[in-house]
Parts: sequence; structure tokens; C-alpha cells
Amino acid sequence: MDEGQTLLLGLVAGATIMLGLPLGRMRGPSPRLQVLLNAITIGILLFLVWDVLSHAWEPVDAAVGALHDGTAGLGPVIGLALLFLVGNAVGLLGLAGYEHWMTHRREPATGPGAMAAAELTTGRRVTPARRMALLIAIGIGMHNFGEGLAIGGSAARGELSLATLLVIGFALHNATEGFGIVAPLAAVGERPGWSFLLLMGLIGGGPTFIGTAVGQQFTSDLLSITFLTLAAGSILYVVIQLVGVAVRAGRPWALYGGVLVGLAAGFVTDMVVTAAGA
Repeated sequence: MDEGQTLLLGLVAGATIMLGLPLGRMRGPSPRLQVLLNAITIGILLFLVWDVLSHAWEPVDAAVGALHDGTAGLGPVIGLALLFLVGNAVGLLGLAGYEHWMTHRREPATGPGAMAAAELTTGRRVTPARRMALLIAIGIGMHNFGEGLAIGGSAARGELSLATLLVIGFALHNATEGFGIVAPLAAVGERPGWSFLLLMGLIGGGPTFIGTAVGQQFTSDLLSITFLTLAAGSILYVVIQLVGVAVRAGRPWALYGGVLVGLAAGFVTDMVVTAAGA
């Protein structure tokens, strides 16, 4: 498989995130449906946190095994474990700090004949739902970069069947992730434009293609752990925010049922990746 074919695989795996994005243009969902959509997103993201952390922990676990066997020292264990913890902390606390800054910054004065800079450049204010969609897309994008590394690495090692199955599995994953990005918008009845959806798709799915290109050239446990833990921390932050929204909205059975549906969607699509031996 040449470089062009490998990059095409990465492009296909990332592009399927676009399939779930049009759901963000849903018109006027009922309050119960709003809670359900929010809860399904929580379930999908909880699965992603588990999936990302389990893959990020594999190099640390391997280093611990090597220490136990006497084939390596304590240094790699400490270094990889610290990177694991720091990556999660930066992903979680970094977004928390950003959200705090966005919430408490001084809004520019507006009035008759005046317009805020954000309104002048974009035609509308950045709503909380749009900001949440952006944060989800960023977290998923870092996660998908790690997926791209796996695709490119397997192709570079000549494992063509594995690379192809990984693409199928990741493509299924990304289709559900697209819905996860726009669900906060659908949950409040906010209909984004197609340009906004395209931007979210590029942020969330584009890193799969980039990761494939990087992974084809070299593989690195340090690079993989860094991006996966940053993704896990940022997704965990979003989960905490969405849980707060769901609890305030009431309707606990819609919350519980939606979380189960989202988790099921994540694990069912993961079966294809597991069948590939990843």
C-alpha cells in the first residue's frame, strides 16, 4: 500500500464524522427529547473517555511489565505515568480555565448604533451551545489524531488487513461522534449553519487524516500518550458540564436511558475495531 492509498484510508475514516452532523439542524425538539439527546451524548463521550484512557495506559502498563520482568528500569514507568497524568490534567483543567475566562470576561459595550466585535465578524454571538459543540469537537479531534496514528502505523508495518479493518471500525466510531458534537445544539433547538457544521467536522475528523500521515512516517508512545490523554481530559470536562445541564433539566429517566443508549452505541461500534485485533 503506497502513501497515497494510506492517506485515503485516513481521509475516509475521518470524513464519516460528517454523517452525524446534520442532526444538529433539528427543529424545536421537545423538552424530553432535549434531555435524551444530551444524555446520549454523555453516554457516547463516557465510552470515548474509557476507550482513550485504556489505549493511553497501554505503554505505561507495558513499562510496568518490563520492570517486573527485569528487562527495564523504573525510569520509563515514572516518565510515562507522569506524562499520562499531566496530559489528563492539562486537558481537563485547561478547558476549565478557558471556560472560566470566557464566562467572566468583560463583554464589550453595545447599544444603538454599536455592535460587538463578535457580532460584527460572525453575524451572531457565540452561544453556550456552540461553545460546547466546539469543545467536544476539539476533544474528539485529539482522540481521532490517535486513531490516525494507529492507521498509519499499521500500514507502514505492512499490516494491510489490519489497517483496512481499523478504518472500518474508526469510520463507524466517527459517525456516532458527529452526533455527539452537535447534540448540545439540537438539545436547545439551536440550528447552526452548514458552514459551522463543516468547521466542526474539520476540527473533529480532520486530525484522523493528519494522524495517518504522521503515523505512516514514525510511531511514538510519547506522542500517542500526549494526544490521547489531552483528549481524555478535555472530553471528561465536557461530560461533567453536560451532566450538570441534564441534572438541572430534570427528567431523570430520560437521562439514564439516554446514557445507556450512548454507551451501547460506543461499545457496539467498538466491536469492529476489536475484531481487527487493535
